[in-house]
Amino acid sequence: MTTSNTTWDTRPHPGGLASLAGRPVARIGYGAMQLEHGDDEPALAVLRRAVELGVDHIDTAEFYGAGRVNARIRAALHPYPEHVVLVSKIGATTDLGGPYGLRPAQKPAELRAEVETNLRTLGLERLDVVNFYPMYRTPDIPAGQRVDFDDQLAELVALRDAGLIGGFGLSHVDADQLRRALPSGVVCVQNAYSLVDRSSEPVLGLCREHGIAWVPYFPLGSGFAELPKVADQPAVREVATRLGATPSQVGLAWVLTSGPQTLLIPGTRSVGHLQENLAAGDIVLDDEALAALEG
Repeated sequence: MTTSNTTWDTRPHPGGLASLAGRPVARIGYGAMQLEHGDDEPALAVLRRAVELGVDHIDTAEFYGAGRVNARIRAALHPYPEHVVLVSKIGATTDLGGPYGLRPAQKPAELRAEVETNLRTLGLERLDVVNFYPMYRTPDIPAGQRVDFDDQLAELVALRDAGLIGGFGLSHVDADQLRRALPSGVVCVQNAYSLVDRSSEPVLGLCREHGIAWVPYFPLGSGFAELPKVADQPAVREVATRLGATPSQVGLAWVLTSGPQTLLIPGTRSVGHLQENLAAGDIVLDDEALAALEG
């Protein structure tokens, strides 16, 4: 990575500052999954504008768009400013004929291969963080992909020791899985969490206790049409109207109240929507707003 000409102290920090794998990052970053679709130039423009506005935590995966998203990140930002923290996901790989265009890739050798593919596509020698989804408890996973969790953790540690990754996190885990992994040095957890889905609060509690970054996905509710959305909740709309914000901004601001170690990675293909998401970090939810939302 190259050195930025701008010092850390003069850059904006949307949502304030936190830490990820020992690196200082703004609490509102950017999730790149939506860049699977659309034309190249708008995607590159969103990425470049995000960094200009202070985003220094970008979340991606090689299997987003069969490598298309990582290629766009490289085209937009390489050589990367030294303050940008790139985070990818492993545990699955592209399978255009499979469900969601993916198949599980849970074996230790597959975890390593996915890291190496991410490195090639992004043009890196080391990934700052990888998040791993352990599927050994998933009922319908193929038998050959039901790998012992300890063997997977050992491979993640080996990747870190080899310098291919700076640290690793876990995704879709329960509290027991996180406790089991703690001795290996987990730096972050990615679970679904929002005003309409608080089922991961036991995991959040462990993250608070152990100083682990909490990076919830679906902070505005699930992407599936039939499930509830934060912005549709009457209390959220009422608070947004009173504060002069959008319902989505209120939902994001509420997630930030879950602790100083909470990091957001909302995604978008629009520069305008990007700016709206980052502005959520400036919203202060007063006692009246919090009481309405907690209800």
